[in-house]
Amino acid sequence: MRLLPLLLLAAVCLPLAIPARAAAPPAPIGTGGAVSSADPAATVAGLEMLRAGGNAVDAAVATALALAVVYPEAGNLGGGGFAVVRMGEQVSTLDFREAAPAAARRDMYLDPKGEPIPQASFVGPLASGVPGSPAGLHELHRRHGKLPWPQVVAPAIRLARAGLRVDRHLHEVLDQKKEVLARFPETARVWLRDGEAPPVGTVIPLPTLAATLSAYAGQGPAALASGPLAAALEATSRKHGGILTAADLAAYRPVWRDPVLFEAFGWRFASMPLPSSGGIILGQTLGALERLEWAKLPPLGAERHHLLTEVWRRAFADRYLLGDPGTTRATAAQLLDPAWIGKRAASIDRRRATPSAQVQPWPAAGLAADLAPTATAAGSGETTHLSVIDGAGNLVALTTTLNGLFGCGLWVPEAGLFLNNEMDDFTTAPGRPNYFGLVQGEANAVAPGKRMLSAMTPTLAWKGDEAIAIGGRGGSRIPTQTAQVLLHLLVDGDPLLTALGRPRLHHQWLPDQLEVEPDALSPETWAELARRGHKIEVKEGPVSAKVYAVRRLADGRVEAAPDPRSTGTGGIVDPER
Repeated sequence: MRLLPLLLLAAVCLPLAIPARAAAPPAPIGTGGAVSSADPAATVAGLEMLRAGGNAVDAAVATALALAVVYPEAGNLGGGGFAVVRMGEQVSTLDFREAAPAAARRDMYLDPKGEPIPQASFVGPLASGVPGSPAGLHELHRRHGKLPWPQVVAPAIRLARAGLRVDRHLHEVLDQKKEVLARFPETARVWLRDGEAPPVGTVIPLPTLAATLSAYAGQGPAALASGPLAAALEATSRKHGGILTAADLAAYRPVWRDPVLFEAFGWRFASMPLPSSGGIILGQTLGALERLEWAKLPPLGAERHHLLTEVWRRAFADRYLLGDPGTTRATAAQLLDPAWIGKRAASIDRRRATPSAQVQPWPAAGLAADLAPTATAAGSGETTHLSVIDGAGNLVALTTTLNGLFGCGLWVPEAGLFLNNEMDDFTTAPGRPNYFGLVQGEANAVAPGKRMLSAMTPTLAWKGDEAIAIGGRGGSRIPTQTAQVLLHLLVDGDPLLTALGRPRLHHQWLPDQLEVEPDALSPETWAELARRGHKIEVKEGPVSAKVYAVRRLADGRVEAAPDPRSTGTGGIVDPER
């Protein structure tokens, strides 16, 4: 079932619309730990681990696996992601990002004229990278978990055996993607009814997913990387023109990497390194704003919005050079060097917007000849994020994704999972925008075994006894939205729900436009930003990233909250343990 009664289990954070200047009710507070995710049933799965004596990693993995059942548009066993973990004083990051199959080619999404083939990198199994979630979640638990592995998988198995009840949100996203889902008979048989989204209240049976999870509980990632399930993934992919093989699945390995570490506004931060760009963008944003004395500026004035936009414009220009750690043309050390951040900050004109065409990547590298400066950003990213803190103060920020809603749209019936469409996160045509409007360079070109560049930004922050785990979903908007919530919390001292609810902005260098949520700007601020040369676009509905956070207060109490833009009441604390 998709929703569970929560009031008997723990305090619940209800989604509330919060105007820019309005105070929010306090997030629920306790001492036994806290979990924030996109779905209450998944959050309860994590809370169950904390109450059973598990730690933050046990809770995070149980939550992620439950999301593979109750949040099928993004939760997954057929995708990948990243985790940032702090156990005691030790900080580590795990890369379980999808990788290009061995048969991938640089030009696989281009026609004979070198032009991108519409939807080739987005719909159908040719768009799928090698899934990393099964190996990644198991490896995260192997290194840091406390409870037995089968116990951590058990809540997801129970949810899958019960089937998934269609709520209004699931009905709406299935309706949104029904034309894509209907292309594949395997998908349509499970997720549509006569070509339409199932009515609210329909229970979708998931027996094969329950069986897959049971095998995963007993065998670990080998259950999906070898044997009948691996053969089924290969057969389904090949049937529809894909190149994913059982050998690709068997060869995949998650990678422990050194975190991106930086300091700003008196706090220390750990975020994800390449192949995620999120930690670098976040570090550049907070570092430059501290140099520009952001904290001294009026909280709701045009000056702050102007500087934030200009900092992002430069950070996303640098992103053009990034890619898999083996091919990137710039490193975190180079882009977070204080001298470079200082140079970027000094290049900002406080009175005028800098046209994006005049902003070059580090260190003023030339752009591709076919760069498309008028590219437009596209729809939301169906990533999902969860944040966990346990009673001992251990923290996990974990982001997992299929990329688009329901990934590439292809359901593997024998395994009960959707394949991702993460290949679109490569530079399928250098200098051209991808699904999210991101313009990327040669470092992120398709090649066998490479990991595609990401914007996911799982992040931890701490100062003394205070600590935060945070991250979000929403494609290219994840680092900008995560940065804004952190600024509200750490600089302005907002309560957690207030920080999550404030209207937000987004700029990503190209296209050269400032996206704003309704009511994010007063008429006076709008007029002043326009006078400075900003091209402003109001988004109908929220700027798409949704942020999920947990926080430990200085007195040792913990709190959790989901983004008020989210569909579920997904922030829960354990009052005590």
